[in-house]
Amino acid sequence: MANPFFGRFGGSGSNAPGPFSNIANMMNQFKQFRNNFQGDPRQQVQELLNSGQMTQEQFNQLSSMANQFKDMFK
Repeated sequence: MANPFFGRFGGSGSNAPGPFSNIANMMNQFKQFRNNFQGDPRQQVQELLNSGQMTQEQFNQLSSMANQFKDMFK
């Protein structure tokens, strides 16, 4: 019989992914993105702002989120 507590947090024996496996998956996706990214990130963001594809408010929100997560992705 599968342990429901263990399964809830991303262990084996559960069909639904737990919160820890979701975080690990997000971190792996970010690392893959970072490794494949080419160019100057600041220039890319400035182009999004200049073209109107991103508003200043969106930039501020994303910047705040990035600062909260930056230590996790080192």
